[in-house]
Amino acid sequence: MYIKSVIFAAVAAFGLSACLESDTERAVAGAGAGLVASEVLGTDRAGTMLAGAAAGVFCDDVGVCRPATR
Repeated sequence: MYIKSVIFAAVAAFGLSACLESDTERAVAGAGAGLVASEVLGTDRAGTMLAGAAAGVFCDDVGVCRPATR
């Protein structure tokens, strides 16, 4: 059950990140996801939030979460 929750949270975070339009919005969402992940995994909050924010900023640059074109 624990692994399913972590996988669901990761999928939800990546799914929501595609809805956000700017790097700043994705960084804030990534930091929030990192905070939740740090609580679930029992890791350092600051480091995990930083990793989440970095993932949010760079996810569109590597093609994981491209913003929708209008």
